[in-house]
Amino acid sequence: MDGGRLPGLIGRQRETELLTAALVQAEDGGSGSTVLLRGVAGVGKSTLLAWVERKARERGFTVLRAVGTEAETDYAFGALHQVFWSLLQDSEALTGHQRESLESAFGVRSGTPSGFAVGAAALTLLDEAARTAPVLLVLDDLHWLDSSSAAVFAFLQRRAARLPVVIATGSRPGGRSTRIWSAEAVDLGALPPADAAALLDSCRPELATTTRERVLAEAAGNPLALVELPAQLAAAQQRGVAPLPELLPLGGRLERIFAERLGELPPEATRLLLLAALASGPGSGPLVRGGWLRADDGRTLDEALARLDAAGIARLAESGELVFRHPLARTAVVSAASDAARRQAHRDLAEALAPDDPRRLAHESAAALLPDDALARRLETAGHDLAARGGDAEGALLLERAAVLSTDSHDRARRTGWAAVMAARGGQLRHTAALVRELTVSTVPADIAPLLAYAVVYADQSHHVDFESSAALLPAALDALTAPGADTFGGLLEQIWFKLLLAAAYTDDPWAWRALRRHRAQVSEAGRLCLKAWTDPGPGTADSLLALARDLPAEREAGVAWLLLWTACALDSAEGEVWQRFAGQHGYATHGSVAKAKAHQDFLLGRWDQASLCRREAEIADELGYHTNALMFRQFLAHFLAGRGDEAGLREIDDAIRPIATRARMRYVLDRLTHLRALVAFAHRRPHEAYLHLRELAPPGQPVAGPPWRHALVFDLVAAAVLTGRRDEALAHLAAARAAGTAAISDRHALLFAAATALAADDEQAEDAYRAAFAVPGAEQWVFDLARLRLAHGAWLRRRHRPGAREALRAAHLDFGRLRALPWARWCEDELRAAGDPVAVPAGAPPGDATELTWQELRIARLAATGLTNKAIGCQLQLSPRTVGTHLYKVFPKLGITSRAALAHALDQR
Repeated sequence: MDGGRLPGLIGRQRETELLTAALVQAEDGGSGSTVLLRGVAGVGKSTLLAWVERKARERGFTVLRAVGTEAETDYAFGALHQVFWSLLQDSEALTGHQRESLESAFGVRSGTPSGFAVGAAALTLLDEAARTAPVLLVLDDLHWLDSSSAAVFAFLQRRAARLPVVIATGSRPGGRSTRIWSAEAVDLGALPPADAAALLDSCRPELATTTRERVLAEAAGNPLALVELPAQLAAAQQRGVAPLPELLPLGGRLERIFAERLGELPPEATRLLLLAALASGPGSGPLVRGGWLRADDGRTLDEALARLDAAGIARLAESGELVFRHPLARTAVVSAASDAARRQAHRDLAEALAPDDPRRLAHESAAALLPDDALARRLETAGHDLAARGGDAEGALLLERAAVLSTDSHDRARRTGWAAVMAARGGQLRHTAALVRELTVSTVPADIAPLLAYAVVYADQSHHVDFESSAALLPAALDALTAPGADTFGGLLEQIWFKLLLAAAYTDDPWAWRALRRHRAQVSEAGRLCLKAWTDPGPGTADSLLALARDLPAEREAGVAWLLLWTACALDSAEGEVWQRFAGQHGYATHGSVAKAKAHQDFLLGRWDQASLCRREAEIADELGYHTNALMFRQFLAHFLAGRGDEAGLREIDDAIRPIATRARMRYVLDRLTHLRALVAFAHRRPHEAYLHLRELAPPGQPVAGPPWRHALVFDLVAAAVLTGRRDEALAHLAAARAAGTAAISDRHALLFAAATALAADDEQAEDAYRAAFAVPGAEQWVFDLARLRLAHGAWLRRRHRPGAREALRAAHLDFGRLRALPWARWCEDELRAAGDPVAVPAGAPPGDATELTWQELRIARLAATGLTNKAIGCQLQLSPRTVGTHLYKVFPKLGITSRAALAHALDQR
């Protein structure tokens, strides 16, 4: 919006208060935050960002900023350059490797830095700047940031909370760069009528009443329209003397306003605008001048600049760059130009650049009209170089353009295949699917079949939630890639191996497992380790994972990252070092894997306040077309819901993902959902129901085999058997787990096996077994598992009138409370009341009749309300069925009921 005539910001109280609070928090508390402003073009995002930038400078903040431009979206790390170049020059905190990574990313040094190395270096610079003063990082037009920069900024945003850094951003809805951000957007809507009127009056106080009302009605609160629409009216129309046009343009029609204004400019000014629009970004001033001065003199240039400034379309900034008054002006300039004019402008810009400047190649490509094999080869090389630096999305654009310029059908298919792969890794899976469809309708040369197979499977697995093609295509692709003298397609073997392993783990397809074992010796150590983790985990597997992750070189393929992350998930690794090493690498493909690994860790380590991020990540994945990722994030959310005993929430997730998983034959997901149903049943003290669910997964006496998560069932299997009076089955499960080496898989498996041993032990050995379980190294990090163990131990001590029961139960109650696992907390409260703890009150119980039931009557009533028989209740509480019946006989009149069917309602009303 042209804010030159505005006296100040009008309206937006909610947004200014939010931005002010963020600044204050950074000043006073030293902690950071992110404010993402989202709205359509012209709604006032840039105005708000300019306002907070001014306020921050007044408060002594260091202000860093970058502006995304449509013409710069394919220049990897271009926006990052705008923010950090000046800091890089003066930094004393960067290591040599970090400095080299940034300089390579910015193109001033040769090399292929990893996305993680660039992100870590940027974080170091941000931390260094924040030590002197709080920092405001302004990112305007986030939707037009290049994907590489956007990934690094998203990495920084997730870690800015510990620094006095405020990140203020503005983006249009649906921008691809905003989808990987975890921050909730603040949606900017239209201005309220009073604020819209105040804005219009401040800009155009001379408008007649009728004209004013018409502009307010047509603008509908859009600030840009309120400022721009009156400017298009004749003076007589503004004063109400001449009639207004039938329709005043709004929204998308604002582009036509700029197009009409462009038509009034002389050809030299229009040409200058087109050069600036196509060459916008840092350092474009000399480029535009160079392209212009190729055929004209400086006097003509100055005259054109003066015309543009007077027309309110663009102005010359102090940096020498031509700055458009609004991004829509740039869009209008490019769309209004003819194809011939655009190609000529690109040729002029290319000639003004050095031969080795990567922008020159982009302009040459845009100027090309006919196939050009030499140019296609250069584009292909540049595209692969960008992908190696983490710029998969930008690399895909260059490969796709190279395919268009190819004269040979074989080269065209190969380049299109790589474009599909890079687009998927860069977060553009829907485009991958479209490219795959394009490939499959034509004849593909046999020697690039592995590449096509990988592209097809990538789209099927991630987008269509379909694993049929994985077993059908990938084994043959592995055979072809491992044949003597075969084209390896730049390390494609590792990625194909991972995709086949993923399909095998999800579906348990025997053909997939067979192919993986056949080629085990031909893949990397990371590939072999991942296969071992999912099929035959044993002692040392977790240690091997950590050692391998630490020893990886900085330059690593995406396939290695995926393999190690999938291995970490299999082993329930608590080491954040594994997934943190890959943050920000290879666009959304690796980001999604990192986010899944983190969600899994958050559940295991008791960081349940992060549960809502699973829902957000699922929405992001669906928006990007990664529907399998969305399904998995919802399954992770189901873990949190089941742990908290949220039956309705779990049922909702189950209903949403079970049909999809059933169609795709994802046995992994279906079995995990069955386990979560058992977990909810445990939370609500329905062990018989839990037993039936778990029996589907592991019948008693069956040898334990397969992925580590099945080994981790030992605690639940034994608990269900013990609580339902099936101690022989509990011992059989323990024996099977012992024979399979369950305790040696990981620290968590060791805790679960020791806890199961304690549950099944007889009275003479139980206390020692519980002590051994609590003594397992690192036991305290598995918060939920340890709380369940403490509850079991406390209940065991109480029933035997031994000391220490209250301490164990109180510790469990505290942990469950922090996790908001309320049914488990209520279980602790009941046990504490039974132990005579005066402070224990059933959660949510109202005053009055709460004391009418004894602790034993309350426990029996709650179990009977679930539908258990007297015999089942007695078995669980170690009472005779007759004693249970006697207690219920006393409960009914106290609650004013006459049947078991009314128990649940009566207890809910207490």
